Amino acid sequence: MLINCAAYQHGSKLADLVPERPEDLAPYLERPDCFVWVALRDADTAELEPYRRLFNLHELAVEDATHGHQRPKVEEYGQDLFAVMHMVDWVGGDLSLGEVAVFVGPNYVLSVRRGSKLHFLGVRERCEREPELLAHGPSFVLYALMDAVVDRYFPIVDLLESELDEIEQSIFVRGAQLDNIKRLYELKRRLMLLRRAVAPMLEMLSKLHGGRTPPLCARTGDYFRDVADHLARIESAIESVRDTLGTAIQANLSMVAIDDSNVTKRLAAWAGIFAAATAFAGIWGMNFEQMPELKLSWGYPAALGLITSVCGLLWWRFKKAGWL
Repeated sequence: MLINCAAYQHGSKLADLVPERPEDLAPYLERPDCFVWVALRDADTAELEPYRRLFNLHELAVEDATHGHQRPKVEEYGQDLFAVMHMVDWVGGDLSLGEVAVFVGPNYVLSVRRGSKLHFLGVRERCEREPELLAHGPSFVLYALMDAVVDRYFPIVDLLESELDEIEQSIFVRGAQLDNIKRLYELKRRLMLLRRAVAPMLEMLSKLHGGRTPPLCARTGDYFRDVADHLARIESAIESVRDTLGTAIQANLSMVAIDDSNVTKRLAAWAGIFAAATAFAGIWGMNFEQMPELKLSWGYPAALGLITSVCGLLWWRFKKAGWL
């Protein structure tokens, strides 16, 4: 589905376009220093095919954009670039993952968003407010899209850090260990999902600044380096959360082991107390003929008193040792 389409020349918008057919954009592609920026959402093969012919897109790149589920990457096809980025959003208390594929050429930008409710309307408005930067052409649009995707990672990292802090505060609360371990592993899953979006982007951005860069990005290398710096900060924060998460998991498991040990101690203490009472009862229950205490009138209360005293002494010792 077509979301937006406009033509730009020398950094200024020429017109908002609503083409009945993609071929209607051809006159703008022939103008000097002019490019067309087309935004699509959930486009299928039939919808992308006219743009493939119009912009002479590589069939492998079109196939990747159509099928989705791609690793973040940037590829060169002659003078053109094809980039894939993961869009991460917080929806309903969980992370939602989408993709945006961007085709960039000397006179066009074609973005295909898939599986995400996030949009880039703010990116287009930002570019149009900075005509001196938009004059750099399609490569600046690619930078602006990348910058928008990366900036949306920061609040996700903040949410994950806040959730980890909340869990850490309940680690030493008795009875919360089972719930904590579930939340910690769920947090770990979300963190790895975000990391799989961030780590490959650092690799792809290294191809767009410094050293040999595509001719299309020759004038915008500094901007891509700025995005790489933001990604490096995000990756550092992710690694910090990951290390703390590992420590929290170990601490929580230790608390579970300590609780189990305390239960075992209590059971062993009560077993020892009842074992002493059982031993005395077993001795006096043998009913041998030559057991003088059985004939004494005060033998029964004395036996009960002895059993109670021994059990009481054991209870006191176990209590003092912290087993009860």
